[in-house]
Amino acid sequence: MTGETIFKKLFNLKKFLLFVLIFLQFISCSQKGKDEIPVNKKIKANFEYGYDFNEFNVIRDTIRTGDTFGAILDQNHISQGEIYSVVSKIKDSFDVRKIKVGNPYVLLNSKDSIGKTQLFIYEKNRVDFAVIDLRDCVSSFNDKKPVTYIEKSAKGIITSSLSQTMEAQRLSPNMTDQLANIYAWTIDFFRLQPGDRFKVVYTQKYINDTIPAGLGEIKAAMFEHRGKPLYAFGFIGDSVLGIKDYYDDKANNLRRAFLKAPVKFSRISSRYNLKRKIRLYGNRVRAHKGTDFAAPIGTPILATADGIVSKSEKRGGNGNYVKIRHNSTYETQYLHMKRRNVKTGNRVKQGEVIGWVGMTGNTSGPHVCYRFWKNGKQVDPFKQDLPPSKPLHQKYQNSYFDYIAPLKQQLSKLVF
Repeated sequence: MTGETIFKKLFNLKKFLLFVLIFLQFISCSQKGKDEIPVNKKIKANFEYGYDFNEFNVIRDTIRTGDTFGAILDQNHISQGEIYSVVSKIKDSFDVRKIKVGNPYVLLNSKDSIGKTQLFIYEKNRVDFAVIDLRDCVSSFNDKKPVTYIEKSAKGIITSSLSQTMEAQRLSPNMTDQLANIYAWTIDFFRLQPGDRFKVVYTQKYINDTIPAGLGEIKAAMFEHRGKPLYAFGFIGDSVLGIKDYYDDKANNLRRAFLKAPVKFSRISSRYNLKRKIRLYGNRVRAHKGTDFAAPIGTPILATADGIVSKSEKRGGNGNYVKIRHNSTYETQYLHMKRRNVKTGNRVKQGEVIGWVGMTGNTSGPHVCYRFWKNGKQVDPFKQDLPPSKPLHQKYQNSYFDYIAPLKQQLSKLVF
């Protein structure tokens, strides 16, 4: 073997050994990298409703037509005997019969091969929810999602109706109801005119600071009706009772002894008229001693003032009707109800539902005939000087005026 041949073999061997060394280093580095990856890397907690969802198999769904609490659990490996026991134990805190179609629910199931339900979470609305814990000791409780309140303001000019104006401004329908309740004693919402306008300062509810959860409360409002501005500011005048009322900019209570009408957002189809001629009776004069409010069948009828039910019956042309004695001076009556919701002797509060609009008795269409007595004589309620509620007590007025000053300024900055 020549020297040149030996040199070539040694050179090739050296190249081979170098290759092996590089390969071993590569394997070593690769293995080292693998060893450095944590096997049990900690997963970030995912809390909802107070539970870490990473610990369960999560099923989200909504109540569908035909769904029952028992059927849902049965599909998730809870036996009929267990279901019966659960329903019995939680009946005082959660009525399983009241779950509503369309409401969301969450099942937190075990992560084993069985997937048995551990917790059932039912959303009553966007904020309130119920939890039924099916583990060990069965229990249930009600809770709320964390809610923040953000102050906002809005304004609008009436073109046809308050609700349509609200819709055009993309405001909550609940704002329509709240404004109607606030001004129920001072504004006839059946007779709003184009050009009437409003300003409002209110709070909006949010879940986790981002998810809208509905209207909070109206803090201040100005409703200009027939050119006259009517202010309303929510204020708790008695810290002991803690009852909020709405007062105007002079500290007068907006409430009156009687509501303007027994139904919301209706129209007057026939007014109190002692000389009314009725076609049905040959155009003869027959006094109409009530005020008819046309409304769809089933519309709630409200007591216009506190009182005691003196009659609740079905009789002749009146159909189903309720009569309420408010005091020694005033009585009211509500005719043609589909169904009555109170009995003779019941004590009712202003705004309480006493029945529903119908067509019983002598009537050609769905409405409630509202009759009003003063000192035993039927009169037109819209022509009575009805007593107001007491103004804010003098000792609270300084605090009240300090409170409303910035709110009134906010309203003034809302320019039409």
